[in-house]
Amino acid sequence: MTKLYKKSEMAFALVCIGTYCVLQSLANPLNQVIGVNYSASAVFCVLQAVILLRFITKNRLSQQYGLCKSPVPARYFLYYLPLVVLMTRNFWNGVAVNFTLVETICYIICMFCVGFVEEVVFRGLLFKAIAKDNIKTAIIISSVTFGLGHLLNLVNGSGAGIAENLFQVTGAIAIGFLFVILYDRGGSLLPCIITHSAINITSIFANEAGLTVEKRIIFQFVLFAITIVYSFILTKTLPKKQH
Repeated sequence: MTKLYKKSEMAFALVCIGTYCVLQSLANPLNQVIGVNYSASAVFCVLQAVILLRFITKNRLSQQYGLCKSPVPARYFLYYLPLVVLMTRNFWNGVAVNFTLVETICYIICMFCVGFVEEVVFRGLLFKAIAKDNIKTAIIISSVTFGLGHLLNLVNGSGAGIAENLFQVTGAIAIGFLFVILYDRGGSLLPCIITHSAINITSIFANEAGLTVEKRIIFQFVLFAITIVYSFILTKTLPKKQH
């Protein structure tokens, strides 16, 4: 891993993304074989998270990829209150218990690690590699690829339908854009990892009953409004980082 990283940070980022997508796709049929939802997914995600974290710490890249506290005071980020609102998005239609206790535990472990892995890969590795040449391109590519990566749910056996997946993709692009702004201006991935993991984890308790397309559209517009307004405020009030 270290040799590939030193040779090309971009290639390293792409290999990490490819590996992550392949393992997630392989996990779904394995979950069915085992008979416990997200059991194999949790194992694969934990392994990826541990390997990535060990690589970063071993090579002293924690500051480079934002696994540190932001040097910018929290008040400049409005104390991250918009992120707290985003963390509640899965409860906007109520709360429900959708899985068994064991499946819920597997899901929580899996989604916590997914938040870490995806932020490090898309907002950390990929963004930083592209930002060396063009920061605006890096922001766009990091956000869009993160969103489009959710198209994988259409073919990997997750059971997501086209309409549901479309909401996932557009929502992920919006949140991905906000996260990359937070990381670029604040120098820390921790707020992104925490928010991402919280959104993922709470999705298991989302109430799908009565969640019509009209409601989904309204909720999506609320999400867009929060991410757009918060991103605008941050870009106007925080100094640009020197890349």
